Amino acid sequence: MRNKKLLWMIEIALFAAIGYVLDQIKFSIWAQGGSVSFVMLPIILIAIRWGLSAGLITGLLVGLLNMTINPYIVHWAQALLDYVFAFTFVGFAAIVRKQVLNGVATNHKKKIAIYVVIGTIVGGLLRYICHILAGAIFFKEYAGEQNAWIYSIVYNGTYMLPAIVITAIAAAFIFTASPRLIKRENE
Repeated sequence: MRNKKLLWMIEIALFAAIGYVLDQIKFSIWAQGGSVSFVMLPIILIAIRWGLSAGLITGLLVGLLNMTINPYIVHWAQALLDYVFAFTFVGFAAIVRKQVLNGVATNHKKKIAIYVVIGTIVGGLLRYICHILAGAIFFKEYAGEQNAWIYSIVYNGTYMLPAIVITAIAAAFIFTASPRLIKRENE
């Protein structure tokens, strides 16, 4: 039991570090921020591998690393939305873990892929919502005469939606190619 807890903590720390590194390898869309990267992939992998608490903690660590090393902060609440909450909420991809485990148990790769994609979409959309809120509230001056909410939805959608799609494809490929990555409850 003690070795399992240690492995859990080590994997969370490693995957958070990998998430930070992957966020530095990105395709920038806008000068004011927003880029497409694989930053969500390690969070999703841990969330589905170990469960909700591991996913949330990994996301939190990725967000804190991003916030402390290379932040763009205009207000404390914006920092919470764009860094802490946005990345932590990606860990909610774990809500499909049970279905993925069932797919692994029956060696049903299509089921694994579908649920991994669903989990990625859930986690990615929750992150997207956090960025929309931060954009509409704190970066509304960039909207000009437009409605700040619509501007934020479109602006953040230009990088978040492609990021969700490429992350979903990569995560589905990883788990269908190697379903043994999933930690079962009795291991």
